[in-house]
Amino acid sequence: MKKIFACVLAAAAAFALISCSKKEPVPSATSSDSASSAAKIRVAMVTDYGDITDQSFNQTTYAACKEFAAENSLDFKYYKPSGDSTEARVSSINAAIQDDYNVLVLPGFAFAEALVKTVDDNPEVTFIALDVSEFDVTSSAEAMGKSNWKLPANAFCAVYAEEIPGFFAGYAAVKEGFKHLGFLGGMSVPAVIRYGYGFVQGAEKAASEMGIAKDVTIEYVYGGQFYGDQTITAAMDTWYSQRGVEVVFACGGGIWTSACEAAAKVNGKVIGVDVDQTELINAYGAGMCVTSAMKGLGATVKAVLKSIMDNTWSQYSGKISSLGLVSATDLDANFVQLPTDTWVMKNFTVDDYKALVADVFNGKVAVSNSTDSEPSCTLTLNIYPNIK
Repeated sequence: MKKIFACVLAAAAAFALISCSKKEPVPSATSSDSASSAAKIRVAMVTDYGDITDQSFNQTTYAACKEFAAENSLDFKYYKPSGDSTEARVSSINAAIQDDYNVLVLPGFAFAEALVKTVDDNPEVTFIALDVSEFDVTSSAEAMGKSNWKLPANAFCAVYAEEIPGFFAGYAAVKEGFKHLGFLGGMSVPAVIRYGYGFVQGAEKAASEMGIAKDVTIEYVYGGQFYGDQTITAAMDTWYSQRGVEVVFACGGGIWTSACEAAAKVNGKVIGVDVDQTELINAYGAGMCVTSAMKGLGATVKAVLKSIMDNTWSQYSGKISSLGLVSATDLDANFVQLPTDTWVMKNFTVDDYKALVADVFNGKVAVSNSTDSEPSCTLTLNIYPNIK
């Protein structure tokens, strides 16, 4: 009898230990006490393969997470993987979870495989992945032997309507006075194609409105990689110095560095991508950056974190959503945009930009997101084979 009683006590103690060590889940949509919910939310961000001073995805995401956490009295920490690999990213994700962070923000498509590897095993953790598409996660899952894998309810992936900021950039460039434009894409993946085709549509729209379509030319090429090198720079040298290209929209990872290196030799101009790249581009030459076609990473982070606090996570749960314009008047609320804080254009003003945003939001101006074939246009569009 004593042995039986001792066993019961041991089992009870073990159960209590397990219960106490279990991680608290992120509050569900049925929670009613928002203050109590907020106290349980602990936010961690993992960088992809850069750091929080990269003036790109990591820095923008870090700043948004830190600001939101400070404003709402939430614990926040960032983790930097030891290297550029899925294994290193998984290790950082697991470290954050072991440290009891239950909301993880993962910026960039490089997280697709790491997300698939960790999200199912951690249902008590909420994953927010930025710029990670359905193709990214499903192809990663298939490579792991997970056929018909679906994003679980504790995750949200945000992708963006890149054709819209691409359109804004092309429209702005022509309105500003540039007539010989270039588009240098990284690889011809859907996101980059949408940027490029949007750019062409915007330039065409502006040129048609101004009655100068016959005078506007766009050179269009993909580098075949997401980084700049001597070969890409040499191709851009030809565009700027021999073909008379005035401004290049460089779109796709670090390939923008080759456009900047070439532009610096002839005082050419460059349009940035994804985030406000003004400072980065201008480091190659004063006033080199015209504008940047941006994804609203900060707006995404704040909106999704707010939904967790407000118990409205269900609007994002298990979804992969394309984010675009959500307001005709509040530029900062939109998930795609041009930066106004660093505006330098003279002929195309911020007020002109605001009017264009309203027209696109209200459907007065249509922007196609098709990637099947290049947009029809009356300006001259020269499309070249991939550089590599």
